[in-house]
Amino acid sequence: MQKLWTHFMLLCAAILLTGFSWGFGSGDPCRDARELSGTLESIRDEVQVRQTEARILSLCPDGGAGHFVSALQLERVGNLDGAINEYRKTLQQEKNFPLASGNLGLLYAQKGMNDEASVELARGLSAHPNPKYHKAMARILADRKVYPLAIYHYSEAARELPRDAAVYNGLAEAYVATGKPEKALEEYQRALAADPNSEAAHIGVASIYLARNDQDKALESLKRAETGNPQNREIHLAMAAIYEKKGDTASAEYQYLLGGKPKTAPGTATQLKSTGDETLTGDFAKDIESIKTAIKKNPASASLYEKLGNLYRSGGKDTEAITAYKEAAHLNSTSHEVYLNLGILLEKRSLLDEAVVAYKQALRIKPDYADAHLRLADVRNSRGLHQEAVTHYSEFLKLKPDSPDIQLKLARIFARNKENGLAIDAYIAFLKHAPDNVDANREIAALYRAKGDNDKAVEHYTKVLAKQKDDMDTRNALVSIYVKNKQYDEITVLLKGTAELFPDDPNNHYKLGLIYEFKKDYENAITSYKKAIEMKADHARSLNALGRLYMKTGRINEAKEMLEAAKKADPTLEETAVLLNNIRDEFNPEPRKISKSKKSKSRKSKKSSKTKKTTKTGTTSNKKPATSNKKN
Repeated sequence: MQKLWTHFMLLCAAILLTGFSWGFGSGDPCRDARELSGTLESIRDEVQVRQTEARILSLCPDGGAGHFVSALQLERVGNLDGAINEYRKTLQQEKNFPLASGNLGLLYAQKGMNDEASVELARGLSAHPNPKYHKAMARILADRKVYPLAIYHYSEAARELPRDAAVYNGLAEAYVATGKPEKALEEYQRALAADPNSEAAHIGVASIYLARNDQDKALESLKRAETGNPQNREIHLAMAAIYEKKGDTASAEYQYLLGGKPKTAPGTATQLKSTGDETLTGDFAKDIESIKTAIKKNPASASLYEKLGNLYRSGGKDTEAITAYKEAAHLNSTSHEVYLNLGILLEKRSLLDEAVVAYKQALRIKPDYADAHLRLADVRNSRGLHQEAVTHYSEFLKLKPDSPDIQLKLARIFARNKENGLAIDAYIAFLKHAPDNVDANREIAALYRAKGDNDKAVEHYTKVLAKQKDDMDTRNALVSIYVKNKQYDEITVLLKGTAELFPDDPNNHYKLGLIYEFKKDYENAITSYKKAIEMKADHARSLNALGRLYMKTGRINEAKEMLEAAKKADPTLEETAVLLNNIRDEFNPEPRKISKSKKSKSRKSKKSSKTKKTTKTGTTSNKKPATSNKKN
């Protein structure tokens, strides 16, 4: 009995120690949920994301992973405070949750809580080098003037965010602060390659040229910045200062006017007119008091409130400017500029519904007001109201046809709505102004490819690679087109270039080997496969391909060695198993054993053959007894 009990206890221990789950999964659903949460960032399909989140919530609704998913969902709908609360709950449940820490750091940074943000971002980066974490950390460090570390984090972010102009702009600003204008200029150029309309990059380039006293190049950069944002007063004031230095008084005065600081003629005295209007002195406080005094005398004057609003706006007093503009609107102001300025300030505070009303009022007063059409189009586009956005962008282009940035916006809206013909026309219009723009060429190429016009697609993809050689999406798209067109020489050149650009990636050498093998250039194919295996000794597909190639060239022993290695690296490769079986069937010198069933069939076959032979010679089974009787 004692022995039986001992055996029973040992059996229980064995079951427990071998991880038997008794039908309840892994035994720790929250651990499973935590593992699943780590895959969310890599999932691109929205439906799959939702399904994975639902699975996590079902496994661990009240644990760290459950709160993490809740935070993601709240963040998705714009409830940042709720998301922050859920991320905090995640970290209360599980202190070591890098994704929760990093995401929380991003939200803290958005709210300007830089001390808290830097702590959480550092925790996130300790285990998860997310480029967004690097970017946010770099911005915080740059604000604190810790430029060497800021440069490091911006550089890390740039590796994974090659099309984010803000990263390059931040990097450039850090280089300027550390006295490296040449490097800064390089980064600004990269920012403009990513986004040709980057206002910050154009202004940054202009500031570097101004420091070199190259006024013409600085002015050229500022003009490009103005095209992207004609409402930016700093750009107008900077241009005014340059024109003033160049002696172009008329242009300078016009730019000062657009910048909200009109220059008054010397010796002009402050006069209070009978209407209550006045000439401003340039002293902000005195001018404000002067206008307020005039308003007390004439409270129904919309123009006085307009001037008050303009003055507050030029001094950065947005709240006071909004109040003054609203009062002017209440008094039925007929100035289209008042409503535009009011809309801009409201939009700045994310009061988009009110901003739309203001822009529409500006258009009622002046239907051909280009700036109001543009502002209204941008708001509609940001809210997904694409048809209205197209209408206002089109009106703007009628008034200002030389606006490539708007053509690009229109092209992307049309492409998003599957109106490919209109999209292509808009891209062509944009590319006339910026023929080397990487994004536009890539996007129009995809449209031509979808349309089946592969020649045009190749033309634009080639322009992309001329500017951005390491664009793997473009390289893969070109390979697909070349394969379809059976342009094997072009594929070889492209894949060879990819392998040279990324020599440490075994997959690139493997793909190059495949095309060499297809062209029966076995020597180069073998070299490519061997390079892939040098990088990754267990690269199963290269081992399999090399084994296959050795079989083709009669090197059976080497083929068997490579195929056995491929099978060990990936037992699921079907071709490897088939090739190994072929080697055994065709080249194994040992004779096979004959099964019993085959022996039986062989005997029957021999007996049948003997019977047929006897019949053919006329000998029957009755002949032998007859011979015997004769002897008797």
